[in-house]
Amino acid sequence: MATCWWWMADGWRVDGRRTSEQMTRNQRALASPRVVNIEDLRVLARRRVPKIIFDYIDGGSESEVTLRENRRAFDQVRFRPRHAVAVANLDLRTRILGADLSMPVLLAPVGYCRVMHPDGEGGAARAAGAAGTAYVLSTVSGQRLEDVKAATAGPAWFQLYLTGGRAAAEEAMHRAQAAGYTVLVITIDTTVIGLREREVRDGMEQLLRGTLWSQIPFMPQLLARPGWLARFLWHGGLPNMPNIVSQGRPLRVSQAHTTMRRGFFSWSDMSWIRNLWKGPIAIKGVLTVEDAKLSLDHGAAAVVVSNHGGRQLDGLPATLRALPEVVAAINGQAEVLLDSGIRRGADVVKALCLGARAVLCGRAYAYGLAAAGESGVARALEILRDDLERTLRLLGCAAVGELDRSYVNVPADWLPS
Repeated sequence: MATCWWWMADGWRVDGRRTSEQMTRNQRALASPRVVNIEDLRVLARRRVPKIIFDYIDGGSESEVTLRENRRAFDQVRFRPRHAVAVANLDLRTRILGADLSMPVLLAPVGYCRVMHPDGEGGAARAAGAAGTAYVLSTVSGQRLEDVKAATAGPAWFQLYLTGGRAAAEEAMHRAQAAGYTVLVITIDTTVIGLREREVRDGMEQLLRGTLWSQIPFMPQLLARPGWLARFLWHGGLPNMPNIVSQGRPLRVSQAHTTMRRGFFSWSDMSWIRNLWKGPIAIKGVLTVEDAKLSLDHGAAAVVVSNHGGRQLDGLPATLRALPEVVAAINGQAEVLLDSGIRRGADVVKALCLGARAVLCGRAYAYGLAAAGESGVARALEILRDDLERTLRLLGCAAVGELDRSYVNVPADWLPS
């Protein structure tokens, strides 16, 4: 095996190492004009990973109404620019829960990143740190949380599921704090897993949790992407869940959904969690005044307005539409972030105008990861930063901290009475 090398499209050899020549080729493939926006990364990802993996990244639940609404909402908000304003120096910096970031864009928790590309969570975290922003690690990850934290030069947050029960969650929290994660993110919208119909049809369930025999009908999808398949197999296939340790062993992927059903979060868990976690806690999945107030009552330092990217309950409002209601309910008592649907820097600006301190993006960088590993994530962040700068200049606004509702026109029925 040591003498049997072959090259992958994104610059990996089968021994998992890159060469400078291949990295340069990969960067050229990602450069403008070939990859101008996030949609271009999406197209490239579709070409490089099997359909089963692409639809895991790209798809939503049931009829995908919420998935589409997340994007449509951004189109319904229009800008109100201040023209003929010379903006000499732009300031994209912001401060979120004690961390100084170079721009108001964080990388959201995305599960199973190692399935997309062997760079996985570590590569995404490195790209975030290099861009001066924060990375949020999902509990459902294929790399040890200690290794992911060591990979980034920026802040790292840990997103908690109670998969594996309280004992596993307690161990994960202790490890995360010891490793230097500064914020705990609790996702509240996963009492059960949404019906993601694309994944069911494609065989994602069989890939992650089935037997070899149940996977056979879906093998043509994998064989159609030999570069991805070779990397996937060389790096060990499906990893265990090293951050969910139950009875001394990492949880197997095949067990994850079953244990998640038994270990979902409820508000009664907050007192136990607050006794264990000594830093700020963010509640992710808030869409209503009621949950915003419950988050405050239970000591949240931040809330994330999120509908899980349209992957859980279908028929929910777009997060941008829910944002003004939540901001009004929070009333400055906690920081408000927005998640779901971010594809452009202009989307980030609209969210900030409506009261968010920053946004979390998931699919935008997952497309980049699937397309080209760490380099693809770095390109996604570069695109969003360039978009942000251009949008601010065209608005006549010198700093993200100066953005407010006066820079946008919003449908009247979005605003709280």
